[in-house]
Amino acid sequence: MPIPERFLDELMARTDIVDLVSESVRLTKKGSSYWGCCPFHSEKTPSFHVVPDRQIYKCFGCGKGGGAINFVMELENLSFWDAVSVLAKRAGMTMPESFGGSPDAQKRREKMLELNRRAALAFHRWLYAPEGAHGLDYLRRRGLSPGTLTRFGLGFAPDTWDALIQEMAKQGYDKRDLLDAGLAVSNKDGRIYDRFRNRVIFPIIDVRGGVIGFGGRVMDDSTPKYLNSPDTPVYNKSRNIFALNIAKKSKAGRVILTEGYMDTIALHQAGFDNAVASLGTSLTEEHAQLLSRYFKDAILSYDGDGAGIAAAQRAIPILEKAGLKVRVLRVTGAKDPDEFIKTHGRDAFARLLDKSENQVDYRLAQLQSKFDLTDDAQKVAFLQEAAQLIAARPSAVEREIYGGHAAQMAGITSESMAQEVSRALRHRLRKEKKQQERRDLAPAAQLQPKARSLRYDNIRSARAEEGVLRLLLLDPALLSRMDDLEGQEFSSPLLGRAFDALRGQAQQGLSPNLASLAQIFTGEEMDHLAQVASQPESAANGPRALTDYISIIRGEGLRRSQEQGDDLLLAMQKKYQKSKAYMEEKP
Repeated sequence: MPIPERFLDELMARTDIVDLVSESVRLTKKGSSYWGCCPFHSEKTPSFHVVPDRQIYKCFGCGKGGGAINFVMELENLSFWDAVSVLAKRAGMTMPESFGGSPDAQKRREKMLELNRRAALAFHRWLYAPEGAHGLDYLRRRGLSPGTLTRFGLGFAPDTWDALIQEMAKQGYDKRDLLDAGLAVSNKDGRIYDRFRNRVIFPIIDVRGGVIGFGGRVMDDSTPKYLNSPDTPVYNKSRNIFALNIAKKSKAGRVILTEGYMDTIALHQAGFDNAVASLGTSLTEEHAQLLSRYFKDAILSYDGDGAGIAAAQRAIPILEKAGLKVRVLRVTGAKDPDEFIKTHGRDAFARLLDKSENQVDYRLAQLQSKFDLTDDAQKVAFLQEAAQLIAARPSAVEREIYGGHAAQMAGITSESMAQEVSRALRHRLRKEKKQQERRDLAPAAQLQPKARSLRYDNIRSARAEEGVLRLLLLDPALLSRMDDLEGQEFSSPLLGRAFDALRGQAQQGLSPNLASLAQIFTGEEMDHLAQVASQPESAANGPRALTDYISIIRGEGLRRSQEQGDDLLLAMQKKYQKSKAYMEEKP
């Protein structure tokens, strides 16, 4: 049984979507609405629109949209029931569990988080027990203080097959629970044993403070060097970042990205509380979006070897696309930041951070290293690639400055390089113009839903149907002027279902809102309904507009009915004539 409409109505009344979204996205007010960079895809120019009076959001870049419930569902990768539970807790409301829905998924998540928390406590306790002496000695040799060990909850997994299984069994968890949480594995013979054994353990904590997974490191040269939790209902390595739960509170204003747990922890111990690391995977767009919610600037502090350089080259465009200003740290005189700090001190590393290299200069230097600039052919190839890189910069000032840097590298004049950059820029703009022209040549396609499964058969009617939905959301009192309009009269099944649902809310004395429709519509459908609701509509001339919209809907309906038989046509004509007379009588 679904969650009661009245509960959802009260929840939405207590949830301001601007406040909710502002917890994750930096919003700027423009007129009566708010704009920011979308948290669901990478972008530099804000296309994420929040409309307070309709309590919806819509991204005009990736197409995501909906109400507060959809926002939490998308942001946290939760089911409808789980997202409502999160919002209810935020609003100080108690979930109506007796009404069913899908509480099993939420209970499973809560059980898994509690199991992870208890496992983290067990690992930490073992670190100081006789069986953890080897691990404690390793961490001390790496220079970590007792305070750091406690702050990060570091632990140790004993060198046995079932230490954690046995420990958690005492606390009421069976092997299946540990398998679900990724704390145990099963071999081909069906034997179940601990995933982490004889490893230093790093708890992975999300931004809400929940233990969602673990990383385990060997203390010798055996492989794999790091072993991480698999993806589970509470953990996804592409959507979480190590130490962000601490770094998000930093006053530094910028984030330092390292290659691993130990580098991050060492920086925190030295006082750089803005260090983080990705979790056993290359930096992803999801990582970048997550970081952009808390920081404007990023400094890449990767190793200077081939793998580190390649990782930095991949990370730079991803971070830039998410709206972060990127710099690259070059550590000289040490293999990594930890060694540099131990050798030269914290203040020296702070100065190194302040002198970190602009990412464009870094990429130019890496590009230069690929060519022999004493050879004319290779020099030309270098300058052509550099021109492509520089032409992508958004401002003329940047293009002039970095063009001058490239010219100096190759020993040519700034004027010659400027001409090469201009040529690359013209080519880029021509390509973008052609793409835009192709889009402009199909204006009708711009009116269609992005999802092919939701495409309109009758655009004229569908546009009027959209208008009816907007007016109902803006002014529920207009329901009394809608004659006996029903969703089955709509040409678009989606819009018709949405109309019936919103009308049902209004007839129950509730406020029609899109947010609660997430219970009965798919994410794809909600994206389009948010697009519809975000379009301009004035309630000032609502009655007149409503008359026009209904006239169009029923007029187009008459045309459709001609293909379906005389009886249906006659019924439609009568309804249309009755509606027209009714509308004309309205003041």
